[in-house]
Amino acid sequence: MSFPSPPRTVPDLIAHAARTYGEREFLRFPSASPGASLSFAEAHARSDLLAGALVAKGVRPGDRVAVMMENVPGWPLSWFAILKAGAVTVPVNVRYRAADLEHVLGDSGAVATISTAEHAPHIPGPVWTLDALADTPFSGISPSADDVANFQYTSGTTGFPKACMLTHAYWLRTAQIMADLVRLREDDVMLIAQTFSYMDPQWATLFCLVGGVPLVVLPRFSASGFWPAVREHGATLTYVLGTMPLLLHKQPPSPLDRSNRMRLVLCSGIAPDLHAVFEERWGAPWRELYGSTESGPDLLAAPEATDTVGTGAMGLPPPGKEVTIAGDGEILVRGEPMMNGYWNHPEATAQAFRDGWYHTGDLGFRDAAGYIHHAGRLKDMVRRGGENISCAEVENVLGRHPAVLAVALVPIPDELFGELPKAFIQLRPGHAADRETAMSVIEHARTRLARFKIPAYVEFVDGFSLTPSARIEKRYLLQPVRDQRAGAIPIPRETSP
Repeated sequence: MSFPSPPRTVPDLIAHAARTYGEREFLRFPSASPGASLSFAEAHARSDLLAGALVAKGVRPGDRVAVMMENVPGWPLSWFAILKAGAVTVPVNVRYRAADLEHVLGDSGAVATISTAEHAPHIPGPVWTLDALADTPFSGISPSADDVANFQYTSGTTGFPKACMLTHAYWLRTAQIMADLVRLREDDVMLIAQTFSYMDPQWATLFCLVGGVPLVVLPRFSASGFWPAVREHGATLTYVLGTMPLLLHKQPPSPLDRSNRMRLVLCSGIAPDLHAVFEERWGAPWRELYGSTESGPDLLAAPEATDTVGTGAMGLPPPGKEVTIAGDGEILVRGEPMMNGYWNHPEATAQAFRDGWYHTGDLGFRDAAGYIHHAGRLKDMVRRGGENISCAEVENVLGRHPAVLAVALVPIPDELFGELPKAFIQLRPGHAADRETAMSVIEHARTRLARFKIPAYVEFVDGFSLTPSARIEKRYLLQPVRDQRAGAIPIPRETSP
């Protein structure tokens, strides 16, 4: 689906959709009231009034404005309003705690955070609740396609999360690629269960603006409630990732499993041995989607690509993208869409884009049919279900506990979550290597980090092997023949997802 004269910015796309689709349903929030359903025209009008309120508050083009709230209509309306005001949106995960919040808000230079009464007391700096932003007429501001729309924070290989600078053109190109992939139809209904601060609900929102179809936004992912919601809302398209497929698979089979309108499930990381099982159980094709915050969609398995079922193949690049495998096996990408770089990190940007390619940090190989497969990661990260965890960020927080001398966070395999974070800790003299100390360190982290970043296991060590530059050599911590849970202290379930 395309336009005779394509919109150049997200506000252009919103206005086009309002003119074209009018009172057709656009956003459906089953758990939200009032405003549980908005038409294209209503979303455009309400975000205009909110944009006027932001301008009245002093927001100017280029300012960064954070958004921290649950999956409620105010999230996409705030996003639209910020972009209409010519400003930059900084999505903030509602699960963030003190250290995460202070970093993201301080690093981005956000002038304020739009939130709800539930979260406002925990947010440092100026906070504007939706209820306090009075409707204000909006005269209109015209950002350009190359203007930055989002500072989208993502965990990198070192340090705290970095902000990917994503332009209006990035978002529109991503939405168009996805609309073309699924061949949007007038009777389609897209359903999403991820939190709006992540990429997926955002591109899904724009994708629905492109095609004039409804987006159903669930409050959160529920393995037992997902397929009933699909049936209730007549969903035909969805995107799941991380632990979601396996959690769905673990639900007891139901005679209603195939009673749905679903015509395509997009997924990142389908277990090859369960791929055909998923399709048979729920009666719809499942297809791989590979990409990143930095580069958008890079590899897509087409709906008709039945030869990818059960192989782990991630598909082929969309038009405008090139994907290759470097000599060391790393997956490299170039083309559009692509981020403008990392905010405040010119060295990291230069490193990521060396030799004219974006270096994904992922390893891969190409099969005889030309499909690319994932084969591990170079990045110093833990992929816990659908969450990326920067090892350096967690190490920084754990290392501030008075008992900790040195710490290394590493991923260990897990059947359900794919990977779990395990902390190896060297203690300062005078502290006992026991469960009480481990829990003291964990409780220190729980007040500063999001829940999903908390280590699932802790193991005390006498010391670490260091590189010539005094960095811990993590490869010595993960001997392939060793059971990483043996000898480690498991963290109680209430601190795990």
